[in-house]
Amino acid sequence: MHHAIRTEPSTGGDLGGPALRAFFSLAEHWKLKGAEQRTLLGDPPESTYFKWKKQQEGSLSRDVIERISYLLGIWKDLQILFPDTAQADAWVRKPNAAPLFGGRSALDRMLSGNVADLYVVRQYLDAQRGWNG
Repeated sequence: MHHAIRTEPSTGGDLGGPALRAFFSLAEHWKLKGAEQRTLLGDPPESTYFKWKKQQEGSLSRDVIERISYLLGIWKDLQILFPDTAQADAWVRKPNAAPLFGGRSALDRMLSGNVADLYVVRQYLDAQRGWNG
């Protein structure tokens, strides 16, 4: 499945700052704990994570850029699906009966640490958007 994943051409340097700023803003909306943020970013060393958080700048690997791009896609899909921002932000923590989640929340699925899980959540929401017009 991995070959179907496309990311923007990435030299992490240019995208690092904007990507990190967007990520930390999203983390605030979703009320993510530090440990959850690190997991979603692919488990960077603690010192790297704190540097990113403090400076909101940094050179990011393709993996981190890819992760942030899926997370931002998920955030955007939710904003479209739920005009109410609070509801959109709460969705990631709500237990979900869809087979993909098996009664757990989307955040639980995304916190597996695998980039593939971010991808499937993003795909699921893209499909929901398609069906909802």
